[in-house]
Amino acid sequence: MSELFVFGLGFSAQGYVRRCGAGYQRVTATRRQLREQATGPAAAGNVVMHAFDGSATATPDPAIAAALGRASHLLVSARPDQAGDPALRHFSGPIAGAAGLTHIVYLSTVGVYGDHQGALIEEGAELRPRDAHYRARVAVEQQWLELGRAAGKSVHVLRLAGIYGPGRNQLVKIREGVAHRLIRPGQVFNRIHVDDIAAAIDAAFHRAQVEQRIWNVTDSEPCAPQLPVEYAAELLGVAPPPAIPFEEAELTPMARSFWSGNKRVSNRRMREELGVTLAYPSYREGLAALAAAGEGR
Repeated sequence: MSELFVFGLGFSAQGYVRRCGAGYQRVTATRRQLREQATGPAAAGNVVMHAFDGSATATPDPAIAAALGRASHLLVSARPDQAGDPALRHFSGPIAGAAGLTHIVYLSTVGVYGDHQGALIEEGAELRPRDAHYRARVAVEQQWLELGRAAGKSVHVLRLAGIYGPGRNQLVKIREGVAHRLIRPGQVFNRIHVDDIAAAIDAAFHRAQVEQRIWNVTDSEPCAPQLPVEYAAELLGVAPPPAIPFEEAELTPMARSFWSGNKRVSNRRMREELGVTLAYPSYREGLAALAAAGEGR
């Protein structure tokens, strides 16, 4: 029996469940807080939900460990906190000991690479995490890979680029008046549509061999950050927001840290070895499809 367990049913994990959840006989997931005010699990569509905030002092619901014991596939989308990975902190034993659990996918970020001054990089590139958050990501990636090696389970770390999709894209930002067009010569960003993330997760789950691998999950066209904004404005038939030189922009410390990472992330291995064919190989196909579906109008 094929069952999926999801730690952290956020935007990317929801995209996978929406696209591929029907292929499982049962889907169980956690959120920090359930929208339904109830004691015990709540139903969200066809997903059985459990509250799990992951804090060190929390006493997790025993039903979570029971569900992990039934799962064949585990998707970990929850972010690490200051103390590390919440799922590993509370459930490393049940996960390692789950006899039927064969495949684990951990969603990480290309942010672990840090700044490579615009160079094209693959999975073997030096990791230059720029702050404590990204250093924690690097550590947690290794912990999941080590669990897989010790327990004889496949663990796939997917390093995701900047995520966009329905309700979360430049078309919506332009409509809401919060889009910005910052100009910084030489700066490039990497991005990925949520549907292509789902395809990569599913491909990793269907690998036959027991292995521990890292994959970059990004589209095929890293580009200057203003280009998707300008294209979204063109699709909507409106003027793009005014251009702002990066040096004049008012940014939070977190935003400035984000802009300090300049790299072109290659998806060659994902395409050639993981076998993922991108539905949206660049921001143009992705934004055009979203605009056709009514996003931003």
